[in-house]
Amino acid sequence: MLGVFLLDTQLRHLLFSARLKASSYKPTVPFIARYRKEATGSLDEVAITTIRDRLAQLEQLEQRRAAILKSLDERGLLTEELGTRLRTAGTMSVLEDLYLPFRPKRRTRATIAREKGLEPLAGRLFSQTELLTESAVREAAAACVDPEKGVASEAEALAGARDIMAEWVNEDPEARASLRALFEQKATVRSRLSPGKEAEGQKYRDYFEWEEPVRTAPSHRLLAMYRAEKEEVIYLRLRPPEAEAVALLEARFVKGAHASSEQVRQAVQDSYSRLLSLSMETEIRLASRTRADEEAIRVFAENLRQLLLAPPLGRKVVLGVDPGFRTGCKLVCLDPQGKLLRHEVIFPHSGAREQERAAEKTREICERLGVEAVAVGNGTAGRETLAFLEGLAFPSRPAMVMVNESGASVYSASEAAREEFPDHDVTVRGAVSIGRRLQDPLAELVKIDPKSIGVGQYQHDVNQSALRQSLDDVVVRCVNAVGVEVNTASRQILTYVSGLGPQLARNIVEHRNAHGPFQDRRELLQVQRLGPKAFEQCAGFLRIRDGLNPLDASAVHPESYPVVEAMARELGCEVGELLRDAGLRARIRPEVYVSERVGLPTLRDILRELEKPGLDPRESFEVFHFAENVHELKDLVAGMRLPGRVTNITRFGAFVDVGVHQDGLVHISELADRFVKDPGEVVKLGQAVTVTVLEVDLQRSRIALSLKSVPGSGSRGGRREGGAETTGPRTAGSGRETGRPAAERGPREQQRHGGKPPAGRPAAEKLDPANPFVQAFKKARWIS
Repeated sequence: MLGVFLLDTQLRHLLFSARLKASSYKPTVPFIARYRKEATGSLDEVAITTIRDRLAQLEQLEQRRAAILKSLDERGLLTEELGTRLRTAGTMSVLEDLYLPFRPKRRTRATIAREKGLEPLAGRLFSQTELLTESAVREAAAACVDPEKGVASEAEALAGARDIMAEWVNEDPEARASLRALFEQKATVRSRLSPGKEAEGQKYRDYFEWEEPVRTAPSHRLLAMYRAEKEEVIYLRLRPPEAEAVALLEARFVKGAHASSEQVRQAVQDSYSRLLSLSMETEIRLASRTRADEEAIRVFAENLRQLLLAPPLGRKVVLGVDPGFRTGCKLVCLDPQGKLLRHEVIFPHSGAREQERAAEKTREICERLGVEAVAVGNGTAGRETLAFLEGLAFPSRPAMVMVNESGASVYSASEAAREEFPDHDVTVRGAVSIGRRLQDPLAELVKIDPKSIGVGQYQHDVNQSALRQSLDDVVVRCVNAVGVEVNTASRQILTYVSGLGPQLARNIVEHRNAHGPFQDRRELLQVQRLGPKAFEQCAGFLRIRDGLNPLDASAVHPESYPVVEAMARELGCEVGELLRDAGLRARIRPEVYVSERVGLPTLRDILRELEKPGLDPRESFEVFHFAENVHELKDLVAGMRLPGRVTNITRFGAFVDVGVHQDGLVHISELADRFVKDPGEVVKLGQAVTVTVLEVDLQRSRIALSLKSVPGSGSRGGRREGGAETTGPRTAGSGRETGRPAAERGPREQQRHGGKPPAGRPAAEKLDPANPFVQAFKKARWIS
C-alpha cells in the first residue's frame, strides 16, 4: 500500500512541477509534453494524460474519504483505529467496505430483528465460544420468545438472529475483500435467452446460451451482451462457483461443528445468497463494464488518431464530387486554401446526352480553374462516378481519388457549415467537405463530431463522458502535433490549439478578418482576451508562413528565440542562415546553451526544428485505386485478389473497403501468417492492402477477406501463455470448449470447427514494456 501512495505522490509531483514552471498557469497536456520536457522527464502526451486522469481518480477518492470521516465524526462513531484504516484505504472499494457497517441504513430484516431484541442471541451464537448443544440453542431462543415484540416461537427467534448474523457477514471488510478477489478471478458471465425473445433477438443469437470467464472476456463481447440485456433479449449472471464462494465465507466465520456453528453456517449461506452475491455481482458488472468501455474507447481513439493524421494532399486546387444517381453529382472547385471557387451539378448517370453534357462541363471547370486533383465521395454512385471521370480526356490529367465521406452529411447540416456557406444548400456544403478532406483531412474532420466519422466500436454503449474526453484528447493531440497555420486556419481547428478554446479561436478569426494576416507571433497578443498566459500556451503551435521572423514558421517556442539568436551570434550569422545552412547547424554544441530554464531535451528539439522548420509529421500522400472490374458485391468471387483500404479496426479484426459499397472483414485469424494478438500490430487505418476474398454472402451483404499468403490456413489469433497458444476458456461445469461466437470467426475457422465455437480467444491489448510510464503504472494497476 505504501508503494502505491509513493507512486501517486511521485506522479503528483511530476505534473505539478511542470505546472509551476509554466508561469503558475494551468497548462495543457500538449504544452507540458512539448515545452516542459525537463519537468516531466520527456514523458509523452499519452503518459501525461494518464497521469491527469489518475489524479482525477485520486481527487474523487480523497473527496469521498473526507465526506466519510466527517459523517462518522459528527455522529460520534470515529474511533482512532477506524480513522487510521479509513485514511490508509487505497481504493474506493476498501473505503466503502470500511464505511458499510456505519452507513445510515434503510429498514432491513436485520433492523427488524434488532427491534425485536434478538441481537444478544445473535451475538451469543455468532461468537461460537460456547459449545452449545441443539437443546441449549433452543433454550436460548425460547428465552427470546415475546409475542408482544413479534417473536412468536423459537424458530422465529433463530431466524431473526440469523438475519442479524447475515448482515454482520455482509458488512465484514475482510470477508468482502476475499470474496471480491474470488469474483475478480473466477466469476463467469453466463447469458440465457429471455422467454419469447428468440425471433426479435436474432442478431444476438450467438449469446442465447453463452458462458466464459469475465476476467478474460473481450470488450466487444461484453458490450454486445450488455446491449442485448438492455434490450431484454437475454439475461446475464456474473458469478463464481457458489460452493467455492460459500466455502470461503464459512472458513472465516464458522468455527467448529456444534449447534451454534450450524446457525452461523445457515446465516453465511443466507448472507451470500441474499446480500453478498448481489453486491459483488454489481461490483464485477461495473468493473467489467468499465474495462470494456475503456478498451472500446481506446480502440475508437486510436482509429480516430490514425484517421486525423491521414496523409494530406496539400495546397492544391481540388474538385470535390458528391456523387449521386437520380439527384446528380455535385461538383465544387476549391482553391489551395479550401475556398469555394465554383459549384455545379452534373448528371453523368442519366443517359448518353446528359453524360455528354456532364463530361463537357467537368472538363471546362478543370481546365479553366487548373484542377490538380479530384476527390470523389465513396457513397452511393461513388465507383460509377469515379469510372466516368477516369474515362474523360484532360489536357492535364488531375489525380482521381476516392474519399471516405462518412460524416460529410453531418457537417453539411451543422452550424459551422451554415455559418461558412449561408447561401448554399447542404449538397454544396457536403461536396466542399469531401474536397477539403483530400486537401487536409485533419483540418476538415475536426469540424465533425468524431462519433459521426464511423470508426468506433459500440460507441453508443460506452460511457459517453469518458468517450468525449478521450476523443477530445485525441483531437487536441493531433492538432497540436501537426501545428496550425494561423492565417488560414478555421475557427474549429483553432479551438483545439493549446490554450485557446472556442472564444479565443473566434477572436483570432475576427482579428484576422479585421486587420489582415498576422506577420509576427507577438501580434497574437493584440487579439482580444488573448493574454500572456494564453500566448505562452498557444504560440508554439501556431505557424506564420512567410512572416517577419523565420522561426514563426517552426515549432520553436517564442520563449526560446533568445537561445536561437544566441546560437546565430556565436556563429556570426543571421537566424535565417542558420535555418538554411546545415554546415552552420552542425557546429552548434547544445550543451553550451543549457541553463536553469532550458535543458538538453528542449535544445535537441530546437535543433531538430532548425533542420526542418514546421515539419508535418504526417506521411506523404499516395493515390489509391480500386480494382477496375469490381463495382458491386455480386462482382466478388471467392479466391479473387484485389486492392483495398482499411476503414476500421476492432479487437476481432479489420474492415476493408474493396470498392463495392460494403466493407469486408479480415478476421484476426486472417490478418497475417503469424499469430496476431492485436489487429493494430498488423494494419492501420487508411492503409492500402491486397486482400483475398474468402467468402461472399449476398443475402446478408457480408464479405470475408484474408491478408494471409495462404488464406484460411496457419495460426489464428488467440491467447498465448508460456510461448504456446492455449485452448481458451471452457464452459463452467460442462467440460465443453467455448471460444468466440460464430459471428466473430472467419468462415474457414467455422468450417474447421463444424460451426462450433473453437478454442482460443483474442488476447488483451499490447503494452510497450520499455515505456517508463507503463512500468510505473503496472505496479499500481490494481488500484484503478
